[in-house]
Amino acid sequence: MEQHEYFKLFYDISTKDYNLLAGKLKNRAFKKNDFITVPGQIQKELYFVKSGVQMSFFDAENKIHVIAFTYSPGLCAIPESFSFQTPSKYYLTCLTDSEFEYITFDDLQSLFDQSQQIERLFRKMTEAVLAGMINRHIELHSMSIEQRFKIFCQRSPHLLQLVPHKYIASYLGIDATNFSKLFNTVKF
Repeated sequence: MEQHEYFKLFYDISTKDYNLLAGKLKNRAFKKNDFITVPGQIQKELYFVKSGVQMSFFDAENKIHVIAFTYSPGLCAIPESFSFQTPSKYYLTCLTDSEFEYITFDDLQSLFDQSQQIERLFRKMTEAVLAGMINRHIELHSMSIEQRFKIFCQRSPHLLQLVPHKYIASYLGIDATNFSKLFNTVKF
């Protein structure tokens, strides 16, 4: 999906404002297993995924707890670290080789001062991230493991082939053994 088309999913900015924003985007690539952000580091860039799969997670008691997966055409960052320019509390890593376009925090703030449309676009994108996090919280607390698995398979079926199942199990709040049983028996 072309970048302008992706932005239109949230808010349709003018061609002039899109060109203003596109003029600030830079390219970056990371290899599989590279860390984009680690605890204590401030997220200085907001990434737009062109290719690859990324994962945010924290480690507690020697166990990985997966927060989110990102992939094209989505956003990739530690949202609260980027938005508030505070140190991250968790990791953001690449599960596959990944390519991005990105904008720095300072460049984005400057664009907000120049364009109400760009500011509105990013507000709408932030609202979508928040709504997604709330829906995920509801899923984790109100649905059975089978329901959570089926929803995941409908939303992101390609990840079943790209992401180690232990990470998907962690994301869904499912024991790895139960995940394996679901994967082998549940039709989706």
